[in-house]
Amino acid sequence: MARQFFVGGNFKMNGTIKTIQEIIHHLNDAKLDPKTGITHISGVLPSTPQLLDLRDFARQLIPRDTDRLSSLEVVIAPPALYLLLAREHLRQGIEVAAQNVFNKPNGAFTGEISAEQLKDSGIGWTLTGHSERRVIIGEENDFIASKTEAALAGGLGVILCIGETLEQREANKTIDVVTTQLKAVGEKVKDWSKVVIAYEPVWAIGTGKVASTEQAQEVHAEIRKWLSSTVSKDASENTRIIYGGSVSEKNCRDLAKQADIDGFLVGGASLKPAFVDIINARA
Repeated sequence: MARQFFVGGNFKMNGTIKTIQEIIHHLNDAKLDPKTGITHISGVLPSTPQLLDLRDFARQLIPRDTDRLSSLEVVIAPPALYLLLAREHLRQGIEVAAQNVFNKPNGAFTGEISAEQLKDSGIGWTLTGHSERRVIIGEENDFIASKTEAALAGGLGVILCIGETLEQREANKTIDVVTTQLKAVGEKVKDWSKVVIAYEPVWAIGTGKVASTEQAQEVHAEIRKWLSSTVSKDASENTRIIYGGSVSEKNCRDLAKQADIDGFLVGGASLKPAFVDIINARA
């Protein structure tokens, strides 16, 4: 069975109620790939008298054929402040992803959100390991692994981000870096069925630079090989490995043709109308 194509949009610390409403309004009004089984989109629709009509229209965009429903999954992660607002106003079959989660269920952890709280609020996904949290916040592999473990135990799907810096790539350490990041998670997580691996070369995030299709495919193939040898053959065959790093409507189709690239994690472009083109990369 072919792996389900997966497109994620990470809004990062961007957006206001108004602008996120506009983004989601555009997505809900867009003509997406007719094979789309949109199970995960986060965002906000306007609280207007026209909302019900817009939702009814949006539901008509979702195909009812279950085979077709399984071919594409879309996730968008707004800032934490807008999670509940997003969950409240989204159309049927659409979920919301958090950008962060903590590794404890509750307690004196100011500013954090637990997997249980997210699940209780109807949030189905979270990111872990994004390079901006690794670099700026100082999150290390073991901590990211424990957060991933807690998120999965709490019933969330996890978009696990990994990737190397430019210095590491130039030193030919890319595979060592990403497999070390994966190994930390593998020591705590045995069931990878709810994990999506996002390979994001740090040097390509928000820089306008992008790994060539050959570079991206090479790393994805090595990640899949690691899954096979370290986790299981089943995990290797079924775990989705998506690419992130200045993905745009201009390069997404070529990247999507690669055998081991199962989708994208999109940053800045997810805030723009062209995000729809990226979602439809395999249309």
